[in-house]
Amino acid sequence: MTMETFYNFYHLVGPAGLVLIVLAVVAVHMAFKSWIFIYLTGRDFYRAARGIRENPDTLPAVFERYERNPIVAIISDVLKSHGRHSDDLRAEVAYLFHRHFARTQRDLSILRVVALIAPMLGLLGTLLGLSGVFKTLATTQAVTTSMVLAAGIWEAILTTIMGLTLAIPAIMASYLLRLKLKGFHLTAIEYSYRFLDNRSVPSLAAKTNHPGPKKVAA
Repeated sequence: MTMETFYNFYHLVGPAGLVLIVLAVVAVHMAFKSWIFIYLTGRDFYRAARGIRENPDTLPAVFERYERNPIVAIISDVLKSHGRHSDDLRAEVAYLFHRHFARTQRDLSILRVVALIAPMLGLLGTLLGLSGVFKTLATTQAVTTSMVLAAGIWEAILTTIMGLTLAIPAIMASYLLRLKLKGFHLTAIEYSYRFLDNRSVPSLAAKTNHPGPKKVAA
């Protein structure tokens, strides 16, 4: 892009338009990054759950294989520590979920902030553009035609269109991705209850070297 092209583009959208373009790039990056992470997380977890359901004795091996999966990591941590710090399973899962999904939640928060400020930036760009149009009308001595006036107003309104075009998909993406995270949270609670009642849990505890109940001397 040459300097002349950039200048013409800047003259068309103004500073608010440039900021909106930067925010659009950030929003697209955050949305696709979060979607790919959530998709891979769900796919790998349900593969692990299916393997354990078909053969419960493989629970420790499956947990070790999918240890990088955040849902598996949450359930594994619950099985290892449940009852030592708290008997409230939901509170344990909530804490672990926040810890393992902190980066994704941060990205979705940024996406939501972009969705909230994009319309305001668009409106700001429109107001700046309209102020420039009316300032020109007030200072020029030439006769202003309706075509010139319409062109100036069209350029001013362009940033509002850009802001709404960015905000609507960003809000939808943020909402849908947060729904998936909420589903993962409920899934982690459900499978934690299941695996705590599973007969193969003791083998997991033995594998992780957790001390069992002490024998009382006769």
